[in-house]
This record gives sequence, C-alpha cells and structure tokens, in this order.
Amino acid sequence: MSEATKRKAKKLVEIGGVIKIDEDLYQIKSSSDPEKSYFVTSDSCECPGFKNFYKFHHGKGLKANCSHLEAIRIFKDS
Repeated sequence: MSEATKRKAKKLVEIGGVIKIDEDLYQIKSSSDPEKSYFVTSDSCECPGFKNFYKFHHGKGLKANCSHLEAIRIFKDS
C-alpha cells in the first residue's frame, strides 16, 4: 500500500470521517469530494479506487485495497 493511501486513511480518521453503522459496516467520507461518502466493510468498498483496483493491478497477486479500507483498520486500532 502506498504512503499516500496511508496518509489519506489517517486523515479520514482524524477528521471524524469514519462512522460505524453496524458490526462490519462503516460509512466513510470521500477523501476527494466532501459531498460524497462510501459504505465500506472490512473487505470491500464502493469507491472507484477499490472498484478499479484489479483493472490496474491485474495478475500481480494483490488484494484490493483503498484508503477507506485502511481507515477502518486505523479506526479499529484507535
């Protein structure tokens, strides 16, 4: 995961952009558009970055990730 993704995730947590809705469901603000937010679980996200991950990293054996998924991990650890 890139350092930029980690920074975005940390900022989302710091500004209160992560809201826990249910046991494994969160609503997280968009890091690029304050009018948007995404529903996120521990292994999926509605954001374009997550949806396009495999298109850009196809065949590299990586698991899809985005700043919103990383924000959940940071949120849970804090």
